[in-house]
Amino acid sequence: MKHFAASGVTQFDDTARGGTSRRRPDVRGMLGDLFPEPAVAPRVAGRRLLSVLAQVVAVGLGAVLLLERIPGLPSWDTIYGEDYWEFGTQALQQPWHAVVSAFGGYEELLPRLIAQFATYLPLAQESRWDAVCGAIIAAGCGLFVFHASAGHIRSAPLRALLGASIVLMPIATMEIADSAVGAPWYLMLATFWALLWRPRTRTGMAVAALVAVAASSSEVVSFLFIPLVAARLIALRRPRDHVVSVGWLAGCLVQVPGVLSGYFSGQSRLNRQTGTVYHSLAFYAHDTVLPSLGWHVAWWLQSLAGKDGATAIVAVILVVVLGAILVTQSRNRPFAVTCVVTGFVFSMFETTLTPHVVTYSVVTFDLESGSRYSVLPIFLLWAAVIAGVDYYVMRWREGVHRGRGLGLRPTVAVLVTVLATSWVADFRNPGFRSDANWNWGQIAASWEHACEHSKSGKITVKAGASFQTLPCDRIHA
Repeated sequence: MKHFAASGVTQFDDTARGGTSRRRPDVRGMLGDLFPEPAVAPRVAGRRLLSVLAQVVAVGLGAVLLLERIPGLPSWDTIYGEDYWEFGTQALQQPWHAVVSAFGGYEELLPRLIAQFATYLPLAQESRWDAVCGAIIAAGCGLFVFHASAGHIRSAPLRALLGASIVLMPIATMEIADSAVGAPWYLMLATFWALLWRPRTRTGMAVAALVAVAASSSEVVSFLFIPLVAARLIALRRPRDHVVSVGWLAGCLVQVPGVLSGYFSGQSRLNRQTGTVYHSLAFYAHDTVLPSLGWHVAWWLQSLAGKDGATAIVAVILVVVLGAILVTQSRNRPFAVTCVVTGFVFSMFETTLTPHVVTYSVVTFDLESGSRYSVLPIFLLWAAVIAGVDYYVMRWREGVHRGRGLGLRPTVAVLVTVLATSWVADFRNPGFRSDANWNWGQIAASWEHACEHSKSGKITVKAGASFQTLPCDRIHA
């Protein structure tokens, strides 16, 4: 009996009994297609330092691009959402104790750590710290995906395209770009690939585990990766292949006290009214499928065919492309299905527990509440498409489709053109951060001024929708 991991079948030799050989599906082999080992890259003497420098430059360039993507007031002069009125204030009120405090029914470890370290800086610099940390983490996730996707996407230029799509994600400027609270949403993109990756080095295993623990300890919905972890446990048997699974599990265990505390205290979203399947499906169609080709493209199509008509147009394009991949690429079929299903499950679960983003919030060209729930599904749709194009590129290089080179070039050209068009058009989309209410320089100056005149050594300020009492001895000018 022989196992074929690539084909997902088990072959039985019945010739000794006068029969013929036959095949039947093998679950472990089929799951094995999700976790291919990347090809061994040839080592060139003296190139390792140059490679490291190139990667550092790539992350730096990616971070700069992200910082420049917020229109209006620069991102480093604003502070967004919970970074301001939750994590920042609690880091001042309860130094280090607040790091393990649940908010909204779950733990957000990484954003709280970033906020805690910010307290050692002058108050006015906190917005710069948050923005730069968020941008570097996002750009680092792009570099990580470039390496971790090598098993599924062997073409380095196409892997670079996938990594760049994280930095240049069209809808990211709405909510998650350049912030500590948005960083876990980028880490979840990387975690998907970390759970598919089979790194050959201990450094790779450690980085994959670190990515997984950072994501799952900062965004509770990371537990939805459990099917990938289970598939990994079934398909791979070497202990080294499960270091990333241990990292993911460790982060999930960090969430347990906060989830239980939030549920029994009534502060969890599980205690509130949930949305309907209909509204979640509508969100997936209108806010994930429709803008998957770009935000400007989505609104242009809506002006021509209306929202439902525009959604149908984009859906047909995706069905044709992904359908072609499923029909013609048996090797990529498990991966493509995993991408689509994972994105759909995440979107449905998140919007069901946060119904206001699909029932009350009005989407405009400048604003979309809940756009963070579209980031992973859109990214995975593009990952499936890029992997599909890579399949044809590799087959052509291996000579299998050598005569189809003229058809391959337009395919790659269309892929690059669609991505580049959306990246250029959507580079500086407005969003919540463009609101002048997030001007951190004015906020910090008012706090410092209040402390100068405080007789109690404390000040009471309005942070978001609530009033907070802050100790002046923790506020550094």
